[in-house]
Amino acid sequence: MGVVPFPAAPLQVGFDRLELTRILDLYGRMVAAGHWRDYAMDFHRDVAIFSAFRRAAERPEFRIEKRPALRQRQGMWALIGEGGAVLKRGHELGPVLAPVERRLMKLVEE
Repeated sequence: MGVVPFPAAPLQVGFDRLELTRILDLYGRMVAAGHWRDYAMDFHRDVAIFSAFRRAAERPEFRIEKRPALRQRQGMWALIGEGGAVLKRGHELGPVLAPVERRLMKLVEE
């Protein structure tokens, strides 16, 4: 019986197609509402980050972080506010995006 190698850890964390579609759909609706103007994505060994900006020259209003290492603990998804506070954390992307979805509903009603 031979030695079976462990699969190598990925060099960076990324978003899969469904996750990215969900995030970019929300981003597009926030742009259409006139609230967001720019975004950035960062990919590192332990985290993938989507940052949404009201204006390009400022800190992001929200960061959506995916940290697979936290999958078994509080959940790999986190919504982080402009000041750096964790607003929502969870195992599924949808509920973590809920506070932004609620803000979008308020923007559309105005």
